[in-house]
Amino acid sequence: MPYRPRVPSTNRRALLRGSLVATAALTLPVAGATAPAFARSGRPDAAWGVQVGDVTSSSALVWVRSDRPARMVVETSATESFRRARVRHGPLLGPDTDFTGTTPLYGLPPGEQVHYRVTLAAPDDPRRTGQPVYGTFRTAPARRRDGVRFLWSGDIAGQGWGINPDIGGYRVYDEMRRLDPDFFLCSGDNIYADGVIEPRVALPDGRVWRNVTTEEKAKVAETLAEYRGNFRYNLLDDNLRKFNAQVPSVIQWDDHEVRNNWYPGQILDDVRYTEKNVDVLAARSTQAFREYFPVSTLHGSPGGDRVHRVVRHGPLLDLFVLDMRTFRNANSPGRQADDTTGILGAAQLEWLKRELSKSRAVWKVIAADMPLGLVVADGATDFEAVAQGDPGAPLGRELQIAELLRFIKHRRITGTVWLTADVHYTSAQHYAPEQAAFKDFAPFWEFVTGPLAAGQFPANALDGTFGPDRVFVQAPGRANVSPMETPALFGEVDIDGDSGELTVRLREQGGSVLFSKVLQPGRVGQ
Repeated sequence: MPYRPRVPSTNRRALLRGSLVATAALTLPVAGATAPAFARSGRPDAAWGVQVGDVTSSSALVWVRSDRPARMVVETSATESFRRARVRHGPLLGPDTDFTGTTPLYGLPPGEQVHYRVTLAAPDDPRRTGQPVYGTFRTAPARRRDGVRFLWSGDIAGQGWGINPDIGGYRVYDEMRRLDPDFFLCSGDNIYADGVIEPRVALPDGRVWRNVTTEEKAKVAETLAEYRGNFRYNLLDDNLRKFNAQVPSVIQWDDHEVRNNWYPGQILDDVRYTEKNVDVLAARSTQAFREYFPVSTLHGSPGGDRVHRVVRHGPLLDLFVLDMRTFRNANSPGRQADDTTGILGAAQLEWLKRELSKSRAVWKVIAADMPLGLVVADGATDFEAVAQGDPGAPLGRELQIAELLRFIKHRRITGTVWLTADVHYTSAQHYAPEQAAFKDFAPFWEFVTGPLAAGQFPANALDGTFGPDRVFVQAPGRANVSPMETPALFGEVDIDGDSGELTVRLREQGGSVLFSKVLQPGRVGQ
C-alpha cells in the first residue's frame, strides 16, 4: 500500500520523500556476505545505511559505517533542500571500530522534523567524498498536546530464520515504517550470535525456507570479528535499512547478543564453543554492540558503558530501559530466601527507584528485556527470568521485583507500564494484589510481543506470586514455527496529547490489531 503518514498537528509530521532516495537505492542481496553496493570508485562508501538513536527534545545520536577509513560529516536541516544546513564533523572511522562511528547532535529544536545527511570523506583529502546517505527523524515534543506514538518488539534472525529473499526479507520493517512512529524500542535479541543461518531449511509442510548467508553466520560467534558479522547481517536487509533511515530507535539487549541464557561468570559446556568463558564472549559482543548501535550510554555519557538508561520523550513519556542480563546472578532453581543481586543487580535497582521518583512524565514505561510473571526455564531445574513456578511468597529474583513494586506503591508513582519481548508470542498480563501471594503493590499491566523475525513458541506458564491474569494471548501450539507460517508480531503505544490516555495495541504483520487496552493517566495502579 502507499505510504501515508499520520495527520500532523504541526509541520514536524512532514512527509519523508526525497531524503530517502539514496538509502532506498540499496538492494537486498540474494546470497553472499558482501554489502549492498553503490559507490564512487575509490571513495568511502556508506552502503550499510544510517541509524539514529536515543532521540530527545534536543539531541540525537547518528550512526554510519564506512567501507574504509573515512571522516564522518553530518549535516542537519529543517528542510529536505538542506538550505541553511548545520554541519557537524564526526569521528574518523577506522578498523578499531570496524569502520563504524556515531556523531551526537545537540541543540535540536523540540517537536520538529529533522532531515540529515551523512557524508564520508577520505582522511587525507576531504574533497574526495562518497555519495551521501539521507535520513530523517522527529525530536521529542516540548508540548504535551503533541502526543507520542512508538512501536516495540524484539527477536531478529532467531532459530535459523534469517533474511529470506523469497518473501521479500524482513517485510515487517516496511509495515512498521509506514506507521510512521516517533521511535522504535527494540526489547533485546537484536541478533542471535549463537544461532547458525543455513542456506536452506525444510518446513513441516514440505516448503523450503531460503536464507541469505554469510561467513560469520555459519557458526556460533566467538571472536570479535564473528560478533561484528552477526550485527552486520541484519543490515543486509533493505527493509531494515529504510526503516533505520526514517525511524529512530531505542536499543536494549538480552541474551542472544552473546549466547542463549547466559549470565556473568558462566563457564560453558557447549561443544560448539572453543572459548568457554562467557565473560570473554560478552566483552567481545559488548564491543560489537557498541559499534553497531547508536546507544548514548555506550558512547562516553555519564554512567559509562552501560545499557540501562532513561530516555526522556517530552512531558508525556519517560522510557526506563533496563538491563536484566549484565548484573544478574547465576540461573538457578530460584528458591533462595535472600537475594540482593537478583536480575538487575543492587546498583541498577537503586538507580531505577531513584529515577522513577524523579520522573515528572505522565507515563513511566519500563522497558524490560524479560517478563516478570512468565516462567522461563533454563534446563530441567534452573530458571532464566524472574519467575520460577512457585506461586507462593517471593523467593530468589522475585524478592528484588517485590521490593521495586512495593516502592512504586508507597511512593505513589503514577503511570507505570511494563513492556517486553523475549518469549516469542504476544500477550497482555494484568497483575493484581488481590489474586497474588505478595500483596503489597499496586495493580499494573505487562505487555509482551515479538518476534520480528524468529521462530514463534507456545505460551509460557504463569507464576502466581504477583497475581498475573493473562487477559490476552496469541501463541502457536508447537515450538519454533517459522516466519513463513506465522506473521511477525509487534506492539504500538499511543499516548494522546489531549486526554493523556495511553493505548497499547498488540499487532501482527498484515495490519491486524490483535488486542487493545486503554489506560488512564495519573493513577498509581490500574
